[in-house]
Amino acid sequence: MTYKVAIVGSGPAGISAATRAASMGLSHILLERAPQLSNTIFKYQKGKYIMATPDSLPLRSEVHFEPASREGVLEGWAARVEFLDVNVRFDADVTGIDGEQGAFEIQLSSGDTIQAETVVVAIGLQGNIRKMGVPGEDEGLVDYQLDDPQEFWDKDVVVVGAGDAAIENAVALAQNENRVTIVNRKREFARAKPGNISLIMDAIKDEVLASVYNASPVRVEGNAIVLKTPEGEQIVRADKVIARIGAEAPRRFIEAIGGVFEEGADFPRVSETYESDREGIYYVGALAGYPLIKHCLNQGYEVIQTIAGDPVDGADIPLLTDKFERIAAGRSVYEVLNDIRDRVGLFNGLTILQLREFLLDADVRVYAPGEMIIRKGDAGDSMFVLVEGTVDIPVGEGALFHIDAGSFVGELGLVMGRRRVSDVLASKEGTTAIEIPRNAALKLIASSETARKQMMDTIVLRKMQTFLSSDLTHEDLIEVLETYEVVEFARGDTLMKEGEDAESVFIIQSGSCAISRIIAGRPVVIDYLPAGSVVGEASLISDGKRNATVRAAVGVEALKIDANVFKALLGRSPRLRAFVRRTAEERAAAAAARATGSDRKSQIVEFLMQNGIGEATNAIAIDNTLCVRCDQCETACAETHDGIPRLTRAAGPSFAQIHVPISCRHCEQPHCMADCPPNALYRTPGGAVAVNDSCIGCGNCARNCPYDAIRLSAKPEKRGSLLTWLLFGSGDGPGQRQPAKKSLENKEIARKCDLCEDVHGGPACVRACPTGAIIRTGPEGLLEQIRESI
Repeated sequence: MTYKVAIVGSGPAGISAATRAASMGLSHILLERAPQLSNTIFKYQKGKYIMATPDSLPLRSEVHFEPASREGVLEGWAARVEFLDVNVRFDADVTGIDGEQGAFEIQLSSGDTIQAETVVVAIGLQGNIRKMGVPGEDEGLVDYQLDDPQEFWDKDVVVVGAGDAAIENAVALAQNENRVTIVNRKREFARAKPGNISLIMDAIKDEVLASVYNASPVRVEGNAIVLKTPEGEQIVRADKVIARIGAEAPRRFIEAIGGVFEEGADFPRVSETYESDREGIYYVGALAGYPLIKHCLNQGYEVIQTIAGDPVDGADIPLLTDKFERIAAGRSVYEVLNDIRDRVGLFNGLTILQLREFLLDADVRVYAPGEMIIRKGDAGDSMFVLVEGTVDIPVGEGALFHIDAGSFVGELGLVMGRRRVSDVLASKEGTTAIEIPRNAALKLIASSETARKQMMDTIVLRKMQTFLSSDLTHEDLIEVLETYEVVEFARGDTLMKEGEDAESVFIIQSGSCAISRIIAGRPVVIDYLPAGSVVGEASLISDGKRNATVRAAVGVEALKIDANVFKALLGRSPRLRAFVRRTAEERAAAAAARATGSDRKSQIVEFLMQNGIGEATNAIAIDNTLCVRCDQCETACAETHDGIPRLTRAAGPSFAQIHVPISCRHCEQPHCMADCPPNALYRTPGGAVAVNDSCIGCGNCARNCPYDAIRLSAKPEKRGSLLTWLLFGSGDGPGQRQPAKKSLENKEIARKCDLCEDVHGGPACVRACPTGAIIRTGPEGLLEQIRESI
């Protein structure tokens, strides 16, 4: 018998396709290599709660899908398969597909063959699990699947990963008195569903489990896993390690049956109707780049409609139609999507299906000439991809740096965590940009190697253009872009050492560094390097020896460029080499002037680095030679913020005449934001890290802040009028307020410095100081003022 359609794989997409075929009366067969339906979901941990996201997407399928337990979902689908009399064959492992549309022959490992006119491949990715790739992982301590959390009781369990599976495993394991630690390579759970992000954040907040951020496995030894963190190696005890770090498409099998992977793509190419390059074979579900169950169910339904000769648009197409309304100009959604992907290199590694999913989270904006797209000093909470037109970036002295369609702007704020460093303005009529929210951009970078490489390449290119010459092109820097590395340094690690041979140049991606020299036999800190700096180039045009030591003041990520590649670039342009030499000499002279100054200056700079100024974007320091201990700074702060001061003048470390009071530093990568369940902490347009009204008072931010700059407090009672106090002595006077009384209506929430952004004149503490003892600025400005004042 020749079936109208053979469906390979009974996951969500396969079941949806099979049930739709059955309901339409199409001859069909559903081939599943396992002995039960939907093997991927069957292997989910027992009791796992499955969410039906995204909420905005309508469901099209013959099988119902509502949030429920793993068991409930499987039971409902099995009942539907039985009711519709779906033709299922279990233990049917497909090894190859011969023939052509209308006469395919499907080989099974048993030696049997199946004939079908069309084939729908819905096999998912779970047979191709990624491994950690570290020593010791094959010694029995590490598993890549968790079948039943109930099998673990009173154990030390480490879960590696930050996606949905890792989160769900970690939370389930934490229920049985296990001591669970989840390891996240980044600072955020950007790739997970919103519901799971809330789940893990609640678990961390309630101390149900522990989390380690910015960490990656180094090795497994004995009953422990060793992690690399910004603070150095960390050993975490483990009776079991569960690694949930994703899976890859079965590339060899897909290519053998005619699938094509475009350069840099992780998934095979398909048409808008899910058809592959081999006519009559369709790919749906996770194999097509759509991992969410609701997407998979929709695709299974839609592909059968196409095969039956009654095609329907994807369920997301109406949403994208509305999004593209201003730029469509009579084109279909698919034409717009293909045009965007062709124009924008960042999207080249995505299939059209992936791009459809990704753009559901983005906004399309059209600008008039001269309209501001990005404002200098604003928080970097999104990036902009240019689809049409050109933008201009002022670079001083009336000069403009032009960026054309196909590129993007605003990426440095996402990568480096700092405020916008320049204005960006539209320069042509109809300039069109896609604004991508921070979480969506991080998800894109995490899920597409092409996108990550494109972004890193662009950062290198722009830094070279900024530091060396705006005339440099991609072609000039092709060798640099092909050979640079992304490297990480823990706090205190050495990037380069004075007197050593120069082997590389670094671009500081995130974090900051301290520069020191040996003077009179001891290391003296002479400068500070923030994120975005280029360092190490000076040695390459002299004798090749390092003239200073550079160490990470906090955790640092840097782009490393080989010295020989950089020298070759300079060798091709005498003018460029002369410019670099001149710039290096000017920097060396400035550094020498600093190095010959007071030894106390060096000690103060080092003291500030040790106390977190290196990761600040806006810090506060007090000159004790000017401070008269009147505490007007603290009083003014309290009066500006409902009677609750956001700094403590007398507390905090001191060295010589410099005092660092307890107050928020508005860190480059805020510790407080790492696990805020309601996402109440955010960056304001002015760059302050502030708290909004959604705060639930969990105290997570206060515990995570290494500088004790956040306090929990209820709101004090409203004070009487100043006139009443002056005339009758009734009520509280300036700086006086009755203690806040906590209640159900007046709960404790996080209180911290917000830089008085809504107050005319800027920070109240600085304005109130009668002697000018307070300095409040970015670390670069703070260190420069200290150098000049001593």
